Amino acid sequence: MRVITPLAIAPEKRDRVLINLHGGGFDSDSGSLSETIPIANLSGIKVIAVLYRLAPEHPFPASLDDAVAVYKELLKTYKPQRIGIYGTSAGAILTSEVTVKLKQLQLPLPGVSGIFSGLGDLGHAGDSIALFALNGFSGHLDDPDPNDRGSKEYTGTTPLNDPVLSPVYADLTGFPPTLFITSGRDLLLSGTTILHRAYLHAGVDAQLVVFEALPHAFWNNPALPESKEAEHLMAAFLDKYLGN
Repeated sequence: MRVITPLAIAPEKRDRVLINLHGGGFDSDSGSLSETIPIANLSGIKVIAVLYRLAPEHPFPASLDDAVAVYKELLKTYKPQRIGIYGTSAGAILTSEVTVKLKQLQLPLPGVSGIFSGLGDLGHAGDSIALFALNGFSGHLDDPDPNDRGSKEYTGTTPLNDPVLSPVYADLTGFPPTLFITSGRDLLLSGTTILHRAYLHAGVDAQLVVFEALPHAFWNNPALPESKEAEHLMAAFLDKYLGN
């Protein structure tokens, strides 16, 4: 794992920690630094980036088990309401999966979570994946089958309606306040909004922000002014609920 510590941590924030689950399609690390350094800086909270095992060598639930192990270790030092979990893309999916697993294990849930361009149903990615590619418009329409995009390497032999693998089928009641962020040309726009609605149906304090005309996980591009706006929203939300 990587430990990203702000240059200065205020005394009232020393008992808080964030867990980042990076993006990268479950087969690479494309965010353990770009998703953590801005959030640590803006929130003033230490961030632990989990370098979980990757597919195809390590399909589900390897990454889940690694993330849960880090959370359980942090529970020895931090109160659960002072722990937050967030991720982008694959890490956003994993964030929801981890929360379901923690509830199944009857462990105390984190104080806040962030699902930034993810989905909660590995069997039905939704309409947007037929329209968009990683960088926006794909230029052609595809069959919206997530398995055509390599997710089978992650899911392995697990049924796609497994409630941990696909949290839309799980009991989401009692989940922590959660911020969802996506964008109008995000291939996971549908998946993010469907999972957000599932959280709302379960009575979760779930907020959704949709940016206009931007591609998947655009906040990983530091040159965009919207990236700074998105990172401020993420950091403020995570900080707010860890401080309650």
